[in-house]
Amino acid sequence: MSSPVQVLSDARRLGEGQGVRFSIVIEGVERPAFAVRYRGAVHGYLNVCRHQSLELDFGDAHFFDDDYDALVCCHHGARYQPDTGLCVLGPCAGAKLTTLKVEERNGGLWCLGLAPPAGLKG
Repeated sequence: MSSPVQVLSDARRLGEGQGVRFSIVIEGVERPAFAVRYRGAVHGYLNVCRHQSLELDFGDAHFFDDDYDALVCCHHGARYQPDTGLCVLGPCAGAKLTTLKVEERNGGLWCLGLAPPAGLKG
């Protein structure tokens, strides 16, 4: 279990189609992470492509493609669904990004750690 991380003090700063980078400590190891706002909801993932364990962006928090329908790895073009993290095209098709539990509370954006596996409540 990791400690909650305040990603943004004002969650409104994460506009539709935008991303924000941050770090989170999981099992004692600092890991790169990001959150995006897609169709009004905020989604968080570890910033690690499932193809070669590289970060998805070039460090600029630009995760969406021009059509705003996928998160795209800048290295080999793997395409992930923004709301599920599922790779739908590319060298790691069928794999999923590691999902983080993120929430907006008291006006801020927080990461609460790894999301529970699908079907389990957290």
